[in-house]
Formats: sequence, C-alpha cells, structure tokens
Amino acid sequence: MKDCIMLSRLRQIFAPEQKRSGAAPVIAWTSAGRPVWTPRNYAALAAEGFAANPIGYRAVRMIAEAAAAIPWLAYAGDVEATDHPALKLLARPNPGQPGREFVEMLAGFLLVAGNAYVEKVAIDGGPRELYALRPDRMKAIASLNGWPEAFEYSVNGQSVRFPRDRILHLKLFNPLNDYYGMAPLEAAQRAIDTHNAAAAWNKAMLDNSARPSGALVYGGGDGHLTTDQFERLKRELETSYQGAGNAGRPMVLEGGLDWKQMGYSPTEMQFIEAKNAAAREIALAFGVPPMLLGIPGDNTFANYAEANRTFWRQTVVPLATRMAEAITSFLAADFEDLRLAHDLDQVEALAHDRDALWARVGAATFLTEDEKRAAVGYGKKVNGE
Repeated sequence: MKDCIMLSRLRQIFAPEQKRSGAAPVIAWTSAGRPVWTPRNYAALAAEGFAANPIGYRAVRMIAEAAAAIPWLAYAGDVEATDHPALKLLARPNPGQPGREFVEMLAGFLLVAGNAYVEKVAIDGGPRELYALRPDRMKAIASLNGWPEAFEYSVNGQSVRFPRDRILHLKLFNPLNDYYGMAPLEAAQRAIDTHNAAAAWNKAMLDNSARPSGALVYGGGDGHLTTDQFERLKRELETSYQGAGNAGRPMVLEGGLDWKQMGYSPTEMQFIEAKNAAAREIALAFGVPPMLLGIPGDNTFANYAEANRTFWRQTVVPLATRMAEAITSFLAADFEDLRLAHDLDQVEALAHDRDALWARVGAATFLTEDEKRAAVGYGKKVNGE
C-alpha cells in the first residue's frame, strides 16, 4: 500500500505540463526476481536437460555409446564360455533391437531418469527376449514389508502388472527415495537451466542485430518528439533496423537525431563465463571431463588422452560393471553359475593401463602362471589350454 501511495505521489511530481511524446513519464522499479527452475520430473528433465541442452545430450550419448561398445564375456563358474546362451541373448535381446542398441538404451534411461527397467520374456521355461522399458511409465508396487513386490507399466490408459522376477530394476543411489533412483540430470538441474537461459539470451542478442542496444537522442527543439514523430520513428526502427536480416545496415538520421551506442556492461561480459561454468557443472554431474565436450576454460588434464582414460576409468567402466552385475543376478535363476563381465582388453582407451598391469604382473616372480592369469582377469588353464 505504501509503495502504491509513493508511486502516485511521484507521478504527480513528475507529471508533464504539456503533451510531448503522447505518454506521461513512467518510473519503473526493478529488482532481482526469484529464478524459475525446471520441475524435478522425468518429462521436464528429459526435455530441458537432454533434448534442449547440447552438453547434457552429448554427455549421455558419450557414456551410453561407450558402455554399449564394450564386448561381453560370460563365465560358467571360473571358466570362460564363449558360446554361452546368455551371450546370444545379449547379442540379440529382441527381434527389434541389436545388442548394442539395447545396452545403449538401458544406459541412457539410467542416466536421464536414474532408473532403468528390463522385461524378461520366457519361452519354454527359459529367457528368450529382453526389452528395455521407459522408466516414466513404470511404477513400483510395494508389499506390506515395504519392498517392491511387483511393477506396473502404464501406457495409453492401460496398465500391465509384472511380477518382480520378470522385471530388472537398475537405479542410481537416491538418499531421498526408497524405490526410485536419482539421475545426474537432477543434480545438474540448476546448471542446465542456467545454460539454457544463457543460450536463449544469446539468441535474443542475434535477433537484435547481434550487438548491444543503443539510444536515439533528439537534440532539436525542446528535446522532445511529438506523438506522431515518436510513433513514426518507432515503426522505422522495428521494420528497417531490427532482426538478423538487418544486421549492419546503416542508419539514416534526420532532424537532430543522434545514435548513442551502449556497450556491454561488466555483468553482460561475465554472462558468457557463467554459461561455460554451467556447462562444466553439467559435465561434472555426468562424470565427463569438460575437455572431451569442448568446454573452454578447463585445464585439469595434461592432454586429451589422459582425459579420455579418466572418462573410461571413472565413468564408463563403473556403469558397465553395474549393468553386468545386475543382469547377472537377473538371469541367475535361468543360467546356473553364470557371471557376466566385459572384455576391457578390447578398449583402446585403456591400453596404457593394461600394458602397465601386465608389466607389473609379469615381473612378479613369486606368482604362479595361474595366479598371474587371475591377476589380469583371465581364468585358469583347462587341460593345458
């Protein structure tokens, strides 16, 4: 109420004595408003953090594609089984997907939603097909003891309930929820909104001739334009000098008009760095070195190769191991003594680490040959082979 009274008095004090530009002077008070953050739900985070943000999109794709590219290994006990049925199932999990696409989708859901679900289809008592289901359509049904006893999948107004042994639920750690995981997109939510807002600001700058704004100063007469002059000048500016198509067009001034350029303020100059800082925070949440995403201002790693090795060691391999252990447990009832793993020797980025390990183990004279093989991830020889 006091603000309204004060504003009314100020309008009376500064009210014009005669009509000049067709409108009375307006005094505007502005203050920093509260930020608007993206809601913490799958649809909003996927739209803003993955579909509309190049850093989030590239980080998810890099991790998911790298995890899907590692070849699978299957062991029956301690013996590697190159023709194990589980390998054939993972190579062609269902008629509509090859194995790499299936794993990529599974990893992508896990990174975007914090949850990933796999449906197992059994034929003649054995698993024949695996399907990755959208996490936003799945709901955990809790039992009386609090643990999920079933899962309900809903789409197009219809729901299907699956028993617990038919659904594999992978989830990332979430300290605030007993049933659902927490995605990296949630932790990077504010950085994503900041990065997207900076991109929108840059787009607005391009639409405004890609240069700082300025002011037209009228120095003729009493320093004020008539209503007709003001409206005519406004129309000419909007039609002839605004927009990317008119960028760089020379302005023709008449009648005492002068253009005063307004440069970037220190706040505007820092806005670009704020965008890069937000991009680094997004990359940090996903565990991707900023150098691999082309983000400037990051000199943490000595070179690209070292950043790539760190990416594989700290991000890709732990995610792939998590999925291998989960699928192993999921298929344990169908395949006795099954253990799934990944052939990390086929990963070119880890060749340096593999060579160093082999050199250390090979130089250990106190180890037997089988112990050396076990130390580098190989099983014991069978019948001398």
